[in-house]
Amino acid sequence: MKNKVLTVLCILFGLMMINSGLNKFFNYMPMPEMSEEMMQVMGGFMIIKWIFPLVAIVEIVGGALIAIPKKRALGAIVILPVTIGIFVHHLVHDIAGITIAIILLAINIWAIIANWDKYKPIIENR
Repeated sequence: MKNKVLTVLCILFGLMMINSGLNKFFNYMPMPEMSEEMMQVMGGFMIIKWIFPLVAIVEIVGGALIAIPKKRALGAIVILPVTIGIFVHHLVHDIAGITIAIILLAINIWAIIANWDKYKPIIENR
């Protein structure tokens, strides 16, 4: 049962990440109202022209991989830095959105824990 719940959550998580990544390229969703501080943060990101395309590619690839059960272990590791970035961003700059950030991070960590045996060869000393 837990495996089926995790599969559904990972598919939804993956679709959210793919949607977010595609939006960075095609801008089809409107930007929410931002505070002056957030405008400065986003302005800084705009100056670094390569950061949004890089994050978008990682979101699309990681989202697709985590949605596919046989590739979930790889997808969970690929998307982890983005998920941590989302969590830290909301923790520091936009506390109102922290709930969804915690949920996304929890799903990502659950996917990593569920696939822990696949990471053992990387971690073990030989």
